[in-house]
Amino acid sequence: MSANTASAPTDEHPRSGSRIPRFPFWAQIVVGLLLGVVFGWLARHFDIAWLKDTLEQIGSIFVRLLKLAVAPLVFFAILVSITNLRKVNNAARLAGQTLLWFMITSLIAVAIGITIGLVTNPGAGTGLTPKDGKAPEGSGSWIDFLTGIIPTDVITPFTELNVLQIVFLAAVAGIAALALGEKAKPILSLSESVLELLQKALWWVIRLAPIGTVGLIGYAIADYGWDLISKYATFTADVYIGCALVMFGVYPLLLATVARVNPLQFFRGAWPAIQLAFVSRSSVGTMPVTQRVTERLGVPKEYTSFAVPFGATTKMDGCAAIYPALAAIFIAQIFDVQLGIQEYLLIAFVSVVGSAATAGLTGATVMLTLTLSTLGLPLEGVGLLMAIDPIIDMARTATNVAGQAVVPVIVAAREKILDHDAYNSATSSPIDDPEPARTAGDREPVPA
Repeated sequence: MSANTASAPTDEHPRSGSRIPRFPFWAQIVVGLLLGVVFGWLARHFDIAWLKDTLEQIGSIFVRLLKLAVAPLVFFAILVSITNLRKVNNAARLAGQTLLWFMITSLIAVAIGITIGLVTNPGAGTGLTPKDGKAPEGSGSWIDFLTGIIPTDVITPFTELNVLQIVFLAAVAGIAALALGEKAKPILSLSESVLELLQKALWWVIRLAPIGTVGLIGYAIADYGWDLISKYATFTADVYIGCALVMFGVYPLLLATVARVNPLQFFRGAWPAIQLAFVSRSSVGTMPVTQRVTERLGVPKEYTSFAVPFGATTKMDGCAAIYPALAAIFIAQIFDVQLGIQEYLLIAFVSVVGSAATAGLTGATVMLTLTLSTLGLPLEGVGLLMAIDPIIDMARTATNVAGQAVVPVIVAAREKILDHDAYNSATSSPIDDPEPARTAGDREPVPA
């Protein structure tokens, strides 16, 4: 598909009377952020209960719509992605390289998180005490993590939205389909059709992101206010600085030195997915957009359809590396617990090996409780961070999604299957294209 062809539908919309395509999607998001800040401030400053409730309902409806598609989307995306590997040369090598770079970037991210925490001491001077915390209703441990991978039945993972168990079921189904060969073709065709249907429906939800932004940001400000945020100022700043260093420092450095591509061009192409992740706070909900921008950046569709869904459930540099490292240091300081080299090495180990646990819940609560239980820190510390979680989750998720697009680009470049012409000509226009992700944005992907 040429760039001219891709932009044609956008040019035709004004004649049909629709004004939305005239207004860039990123600009709609920015307007939503500004309106959310204004409405949130008004609701809190003037104590307007109905406005606060309205903002809450708008935000919660948007999140529920995203979650509605998560379970089937993850299942069919993982199933189809595994079976698509049969179309790619050196599939095992690509999968191994993907996992290796997931681990490398996670180690770098957790090292940055630990360093920032040691330099800034985020738990000092907050005025918070152990009495301010409370244990979470559910927690994560290594036993729960390992035993929780395998579901007791095939229905519960979907009804309880246990993403890790859904990934397990999808992986088993995908491997079984590969083993069956030709006999599994009808199932694979149906799965691909269902996946496209889900992506189309989710795309409609994504188009509501500017409205959802008003509710999510507005309610956060109306409910928490600036006073609460000020207590966590250092910790919040640490999370945002850590995420910024990884996203705008580490990733560009790897793109420039390892992949040997222009980092600025990456952000130009991947920005629609990053900004949507920031607003929606959902890596899985952003997955169709992440896949489309990664394809547009020249990564072959067959490989992208494996790497992005795999990354959306396991690649969490924000939630599983930077955040738990800083949170562990923050909580240890509040509870006056000394951490040594052994504890910091354990944080790094948990971040690399246990990041898949993050897929179990929205946000990073499972990963945090897994880290705290491994270090022997009080789980009551989780309660200290729950109030500020929506604010910092935006930066965490944006970093997650950026990493989920960076690694496929790096691997594709190293394996010499990256379409450099597509990469260098990528733009942000596909976010306004209502068609499902059938092609690599403005260009067809090169066969692997």
